[in-house]
Amino acid sequence: MTMKAPLVIAALGALAHEHRLAIYRLLIERGPEGLSAGTIGERVGLLPSSLTFHLQNLQRAGLIAQRRISRQLIYSADFGAMNGLIGYLTENCCGQSDSQCTAACKPVAAKVRNKPRRAA
Repeated sequence: MTMKAPLVIAALGALAHEHRLAIYRLLIERGPEGLSAGTIGERVGLLPSSLTFHLQNLQRAGLIAQRRISRQLIYSADFGAMNGLIGYLTENCCGQSDSQCTAACKPVAAKVRNKPRRAA
């Protein structure tokens, strides 16, 4: 997915908030399966009204998707959008430099300290 500047700005703006970033990282960790709104709210410590506001912001920015299973709303990260954002930010990395820079330009997953996994 090739992203254009306006969409990149919207995505970065949506992620520039503590709660939305926490929600997004939680959904990235969960994978395509996603999580229910209630579970997300519990894990990030938000009341339903605040959670809805933040989920809608991430959805408008194209970073997450919503689907309904029975009476539950399930949210999941849009991995195409995530990869498009990373690609946009790194596509010209070291473009004006020699090949020694190439290794430094590869996105690397942040090293996260081991933490216990929570059941969904």
